[in-house]
Amino acid sequence: MTDLGATIRAEFPLFSKDIDGHPIVYLDTAATAQKPRTVIDAMTTFYEQENANVKRGMHVLAERSTEAFEAARTRVQKFLHAKTAREIIFTKNCTESINLVARSWGEKNLRKGDVVLLSLLEHHSNIVPWLQLKEKIGIGVEWIGIEDDGMLKMDDAKKIFKQGKVKFLSLTCVSNVLGIKTPTTELTKLAHAHGALVLLDAAQLAPHAPIDVQALDCDFLAFSGHKVYGPTGIGVLYGKEKFLEAMPPFLGGGTMIQEVFTDRFTPSHLPEKFEAGTPPIAEAVGLHAAIDFLEGIGWEKIQKYEQTLLAYALKKLSEIDELIILGPKDPECIASCISFICTTGTPTSYKLQATSSIHPHDLTEYCGRKGVCLRAGHHCAQPLHHSLGHPATTRMSFGIYTTKEEIDQTCTIIREAIEFFTASNLA
Repeated sequence: MTDLGATIRAEFPLFSKDIDGHPIVYLDTAATAQKPRTVIDAMTTFYEQENANVKRGMHVLAERSTEAFEAARTRVQKFLHAKTAREIIFTKNCTESINLVARSWGEKNLRKGDVVLLSLLEHHSNIVPWLQLKEKIGIGVEWIGIEDDGMLKMDDAKKIFKQGKVKFLSLTCVSNVLGIKTPTTELTKLAHAHGALVLLDAAQLAPHAPIDVQALDCDFLAFSGHKVYGPTGIGVLYGKEKFLEAMPPFLGGGTMIQEVFTDRFTPSHLPEKFEAGTPPIAEAVGLHAAIDFLEGIGWEKIQKYEQTLLAYALKKLSEIDELIILGPKDPECIASCISFICTTGTPTSYKLQATSSIHPHDLTEYCGRKGVCLRAGHHCAQPLHHSLGHPATTRMSFGIYTTKEEIDQTCTIIREAIEFFTASNLA
């Protein structure tokens, strides 16, 4: 197979730079993806030639800006295979999209004693909004547990649904820690069979696989622009039109109204009802360009290449005796990332004492000084880390620009780091 990463890197200006004389090895794409030149150029062109506020302006620049903004919405509609562009709401990120559903749909429809079902794989963005509703109106929050390898316990889900209290399932498509691909189709069908609605957090799925919301039959879906090689500051909420129509506005202000009086207001139609204030216009232009860039490469090519990278990385990491990979070892079960812990000796179990492990912050700091960009911490997934028995892990995450040579280089530096911390008694 052609090394996609090596051929495509020229499209990303950042890789022509270095860190303290070291070439940049960027293995933190799960946090944010680097931006291709086409995205940067599209936003620059907008600011230089078309910049104006959208919607109500009557001059030519306002019309051009509005056309570009709405063209981006239509592009996202096609990207997600939504029925209409009215089902596409622009937010500032995936987090805001989930909060919008929790505060708008949730506060209107959930009552004390109703249950929102989550999994232990969730990012805090898909946990905290529901815990806030628990505090505010007394809903229950229940959890689908995980097996030792991190895979979801489907029996947990079935038992909880049978209790008859679940009104909403909010589920990640791909774990941002273990890379596990969750059984979204099966769980969505199960939820609907028990009268519950479904939100899918596709932040870690959208850069790696095509999404068809009609085939998934999810009621809501969210993702962030910056993870699909687009700009920061823009996210997407997809919602079935019938649910979005019935939901009250999340924020109030300009654009989202039809009329305002001293004692009342009438909200606008979809999608403006949920887009108060000046929206992320240039960011929408950048997102449009990012989707064009991704789909121009082709999903089949992307998926085959990234699966090859995952298999190679799993093999190379497993050759480091002091390193333990958390989660499944089968590359077909995961996407985008691998998390691990390192020790000062050959481990016998992934359940280690803190004194025997090298803190992920120390490891990634060492690697970072060599130009290797990994991520350390709880990755905004503390319930999962509590379940794993580790307060923090080191994460290696991939993009279409990642190469096998970078994985080799990273493994060499990880070995050096382990030797350094072992010799220095800093573990």
